[in-house]
Amino acid sequence: MFFNSLSFAIFLPIVFFLYWFVFNSSKKAQNTLLIIASYYFYSCWDWRFLFLLVFSTGLDYFTALKIENSRSKAERKTWFWISVGVNLGFLGVFKYYDFFAVSFSKLIEGFGMQANPFLLNLVLPVGISFYTFHGLSYIIDIYKERIRAERNFIDYALFVSYFPLLVAGPIERATHLLPQVKVKRSFDYQQAKEGIHQILWGLVKKIVIADSCAQYANAVFDNYESMNSLSLVLGAVYFAFQIYGDFSGYSDIALGTSKLFGINLLKNFDYPYFSRDIAEFWRRWHISLSSWFRDYLYIPLGGSQGGTWMKIRNTFIIFLVSGFWHGANWTFLAWGFLNALYFLPLLLSNKNRTHTGNIEGVSFIQGMKLIPQIGLTFALTCLAWIFFRARTITDAFGYIKRMFSNWQFKPQYFNIERYNFELVLMLVLFVGFEWFNRYKIEPISGKYSYPKICLAIIVLLLFGVYSEYKSFIYFQF
Repeated sequence: MFFNSLSFAIFLPIVFFLYWFVFNSSKKAQNTLLIIASYYFYSCWDWRFLFLLVFSTGLDYFTALKIENSRSKAERKTWFWISVGVNLGFLGVFKYYDFFAVSFSKLIEGFGMQANPFLLNLVLPVGISFYTFHGLSYIIDIYKERIRAERNFIDYALFVSYFPLLVAGPIERATHLLPQVKVKRSFDYQQAKEGIHQILWGLVKKIVIADSCAQYANAVFDNYESMNSLSLVLGAVYFAFQIYGDFSGYSDIALGTSKLFGINLLKNFDYPYFSRDIAEFWRRWHISLSSWFRDYLYIPLGGSQGGTWMKIRNTFIIFLVSGFWHGANWTFLAWGFLNALYFLPLLLSNKNRTHTGNIEGVSFIQGMKLIPQIGLTFALTCLAWIFFRARTITDAFGYIKRMFSNWQFKPQYFNIERYNFELVLMLVLFVGFEWFNRYKIEPISGKYSYPKICLAIIVLLLFGVYSEYKSFIYFQF
């Protein structure tokens, strides 16, 4: 069930009606309904993997209580590692086993030996990386005695399986979400209106921007050997906007949907393509994952407090792990490695915290002065996205080599319904619209929201008819 599907358009109003008019007697009733709805939502993908979600939930609930009630440090550590080991074990088997098996066999064959790897060929359970990290953050916080273990199983199960964030985040923290699910919610009209605005803008980003860019990005990346430099540059730009519109659009729909039920989720995107350097980009892109790795990996490793070697080591670890989290492919590791290279000069020169202030109050004149910084950051990001999008490392390097060696900058025909440069114009208008509304949670709210909402609906109807690319990119992670 996709957020941009007819089935979800039917599912959401039904759950909304039941939540506020039938199950509104108590917090327990509200949470029970949301759990049922969440399990149904997940089972629409593949009901066979529902057991994995339920098992992971029960495991972390049980081990958290055991950790808190342990009588010795050894016992606490035992239960902690049982939880971490089983969770990462499931993730490793389903997501990474075949990758390591194939990679090892190729290494063996490189030494002249024959290898016949045993492959599982398992289907990756949707959302496993996200709900696994929900549980891990909870267990780590219990083990570090930052929070108390949750006694109410329904409340904890909802924290893990809440359907707006279940399959593609944001990655929530128990300290933020659990207090909200432990109290009865009352309907807030203003909050619900903000939620609808956010859902609409998320759909615009997904259907109008991401799905339109996907057609051209796919055409370029799938046929890069025959593309000239202009088309290859545009292909990288199109994918940059595809993944931004796709993932931030999903996050907007998730946050907006949650507001309809009186629950606020963590902000996941903050206009990342207006960043002035790579460090700022990673503070604005996939915020919940970046902050997760910072708090649960980077800081425990020593962060940037040690010597130069420790800073370099920790930087590469966090970016490589982040890349590997996205998928079992060398392209993701290369993407993470390249971002680490981008980040390293800022860290070593102590300039990685230079641009921590918001750009909301920047005037037009000041904004013009920022264009070179923003443009360079965007260009570096697009270059890295080539590795993220390419099927193989060979394809990524082949794409980049041809982009910088072909030197032909003339339009090429694409056998696609929409015209190439009309899409460029649409992206320019999209960027301008977000820039002049960057001080808002989403650009169609505020004083003149209703005309913008009507415009958003019209655009959705016009573009949605021709949209063929339905899936969200981050569902595969």
